[in-house]
Amino acid sequence: MTTLDYTVTGMTCQHCVASVTEEVSEVAGVTDVDVDLDTGSLRVTGSDVDPAQVQAAVVEAGYSATPA
Repeated sequence: MTTLDYTVTGMTCQHCVASVTEEVSEVAGVTDVDVDLDTGSLRVTGSDVDPAQVQAAVVEAGYSATPA
């Protein structure tokens, strides 16, 4: 299992959290997504998860992510 941590910018509400969760959940290998609105943190757990695909999924949701 791999755990990746990011800081997501631009989220302002629970709808934002749901959008990021949905997009990142679709990345190959992802088994768990934890998004915290208050801290802007994103933790992704899975097997053989491509960090670039996670960041692209966050961008697809309308936000930006940087490795924490």
